[in-house]
Amino acid sequence: MTLATVPAQHAPAGSRAALSARGLSKSFGNFQAVNDVDIDVHHGRIHALIGPNGAGKSTVFNLLTKFLQPTAGKIMLGETDITRMDPAHIARLGVARSFQISATFGDMSLVDNVCVALQRPNGLAVQFWRPLGSLSRLRPRAMELLGRVGLADMAARRAADLSYGRKRALEIATTLALDPKVLLLDEPLAGMGQEDVETMAGLIADVARDCALLMVEHNIKVVADIGHDITVLQRGEILTQGSYAEVSADPRVREAYMGAEDDD
Repeated sequence: MTLATVPAQHAPAGSRAALSARGLSKSFGNFQAVNDVDIDVHHGRIHALIGPNGAGKSTVFNLLTKFLQPTAGKIMLGETDITRMDPAHIARLGVARSFQISATFGDMSLVDNVCVALQRPNGLAVQFWRPLGSLSRLRPRAMELLGRVGLADMAARRAADLSYGRKRALEIATTLALDPKVLLLDEPLAGMGQEDVETMAGLIADVARDCALLMVEHNIKVVADIGHDITVLQRGEILTQGSYAEVSADPRVREAYMGAEDDD
């Protein structure tokens, strides 16, 4: 599979971002980890957050997903202020995230993993006393989601038996079960071989057609191929933002990051 580079185009003028932050800052004691970050993530677009090691990418990601509370600034989900909400609340509003470490139920089948994820949007999440077989009515939708990520023919297999790349694809399927408005992916390609990288990058590009997607990523080739909007961080602040062509032409970016593809 060869990735096609996305056209260099900006979000429609005047369009409201699905997820946005203004003046986002976070300090830990006397250490300023993030300072005055503005970011807009639009529906149907992939926004890549990149930068060298220690740039503040993970902190911004955790602020946007509410695993950290900001010291200052505002975070909006559409027209809703989510700045002080907790992760569970924003998840119910349509924000979903992945983690760097694979998070699947290894002893369960792929289809049952997705069925479990489908419980909340189908009003079954609190009915923990029900046997696993009671999720059977969710299986048609689970199979649709597995098909979307290329795993339908493996639906009966144990998740623990999957390759690393396919486990990450299963995680995408379980995340899509929440029908997210905004999807945030934390280094989704880390640790993958080249074939899995290309497959996953294509999957991310497909998923982004139906939601707003932000990813923290250090694979610059993939960022160049599928990223619409790029934010480059350095020392907790925005170095520059724009299309890949725009940010890669910035001499400050070349000096700080672009020449070190494997540096995160």
